[in-house]
Amino acid sequence: YTAASLVSENKQLSTPASVDSIVSSNGQEDHVSMGANAARKLLRVVDNVEKILAIEWLTALQAIEFRRPQRTNPAIESRIAAFREQVPYQAEDHILARDIQEAVQFIQHTKISNHDYLEDL
Repeated sequence: YTAASLVSENKQLSTPASVDSIVSSNGQEDHVSMGANAARKLLRVVDNVEKILAIEWLTALQAIEFRRPQRTNPAIESRIAAFREQVPYQAEDHILARDIQEAVQFIQHTKISNHDYLEDL
């Protein structure tokens, strides 16, 4: 439910800031850009997306762990190993806040835009 809530919040934050323009300076200004507000909303959306991706990593890797001893391909296994160095597998139910934060840190500090590691797929 956490990821769904974050996605819903992002939908709300995606309303253009310009629809909330206000009259200012006693009607002297026709339009206020609300650019600063838009930038703050964008930062919240980016933070939420990082958390959503972190939750996706956690759930996907949990599913893969359930299928062990089967393996995926070597490129994916290397990504799993890197992730597990930072976010260990948890066999028992527990509060996920720390895991989500650690997964966010992994996402922020791992270069995943370079698809060189996909060549082995």
